Amino acid sequence: MANTLLMPKATAVWLVDNTALSFEQIAQFCSLHPLEVKAIADGESAQGIKGMDPIITGQLSREEIARGEKDANYRLRLSDPKVRVPESKRRAPRYTPLSKRQDRPNAILWLVRNHPELKDAQISRLVGTTKSTIEQIRERRHWNAANLAPMDPVTLGLCSQIDLDIEVQRASAGKPAPAPSGETLLPASMTERLTPSLEKEKEEDKELDADAVFAKLSALKKKDDEEEE
Repeated sequence: MANTLLMPKATAVWLVDNTALSFEQIAQFCSLHPLEVKAIADGESAQGIKGMDPIITGQLSREEIARGEKDANYRLRLSDPKVRVPESKRRAPRYTPLSKRQDRPNAILWLVRNHPELKDAQISRLVGTTKSTIEQIRERRHWNAANLAPMDPVTLGLCSQIDLDIEVQRASAGKPAPAPSGETLLPASMTERLTPSLEKEKEEDKELDADAVFAKLSALKKKDDEEEE
């Protein structure tokens, strides 16, 4: 990994305030434009940024600054880092303890059934197995296929719930959402066709109710007449 300058603008602020380096030298060292360095010197830019001493951070030596101050054409160079950070190695397959290896086929069967979107490489990362074993379990060609029972790998302790969720999200990324199931609202075209018929039924109900009222009134009036006679 190449050595890079930390906080270039804060370093430029410190160099402007504490050295006699030219704007071009500071701009080259901090990967800034000379006009931006000039704006820092004029107080028009980076007003809220506190200067950072590159000597304290070990990125620039006093001797290097002195060389630059003596020669305006000199280009400052970063100091070699005192601590070498090793490059990250390729992640190895997950190690599965011997006590839990017998449960691994059951976990693979659970993943295959409950998360068919997962790729073989993802299942391999989760439970520490090989693609050939996954294929055998998926195609029921495993030597112990008849006795396998699907079991959650999180419950078995073969992987964490967070790792499982991450792999499922990766596998589902970019796939269309599932079609809605169950009852849904009727489209507007159907409701428009249903509206006249509903109104007609309401009108008929009103007519029937009126006839019933008039019939009841007539019966009461007839009864009163008979009692008077």
